[in-house]
Amino acid sequence: MRRSRSSAYKRPGSGLSGRNRKIAIGVAIAALAGGGIAVGTGMSNASTTCDGLDNSLRETLSFMADQRAHPNAQTDAVLANRQAVVDLINLQRQQAGCTTNIAAPPAATKPATTAPAKAATTAPTKAATTPPAAGNNGAANGTGAGEVVCKGSTVTLSGEAGAPFASSGTFPIGTKLKVTNLDNNKSITVTVQTTSGSCVLLNNSAFEQVREAGKFLVRRAVIEKVG
Repeated sequence: MRRSRSSAYKRPGSGLSGRNRKIAIGVAIAALAGGGIAVGTGMSNASTTCDGLDNSLRETLSFMADQRAHPNAQTDAVLANRQAVVDLINLQRQQAGCTTNIAAPPAATKPATTAPAKAATTAPTKAATTPPAAGNNGAANGTGAGEVVCKGSTVTLSGEAGAPFASSGTFPIGTKLKVTNLDNNKSITVTVQTTSGSCVLLNNSAFEQVREAGKFLVRRAVIEKVG
């Protein structure tokens, strides 16, 4: 005897009782929510990574533009060094999935000036000066190791390899700086070895000793000049 079509076909899910159907729907919703949380967390970490890399690239490009606008005897060597850093940062940005288009701002050009006629002057009498009292070099949030400089500056990596050292556009080569990350209380003392467009950039090995895991920017930093 031929079965009727209505008895041979069952709608998918019709075998679940009302209670079991509610449980299955609840599990599906929980799985979707969990996936959303995982994706959101991943996007947050990627955003933090890209912020640091973008900031480092922006400062490096700005410094290079200024060097081209105001060249000196070392400009060619400095630009070659900074271009290698730019290439490395762009590679890291590509691997991290950073998509922001970073372009260096045009360097300010110095207006032409005419030296004023030199007038005859009488050397002023040198006034006696009192040296500052010892112990005034430290400042709030410092460790007491030296003079707090570049207050409010963030610290990121220069992209350079090798033993720990710093790059700076504020302090001359040979200056010793102590960098403290207030978010994890880690610090490192480094010597400025190359020139950059920032108060201080740490090379890769130095940055690894003070950074928080997964972050490429120290937002709360104390920079001290110790030598």
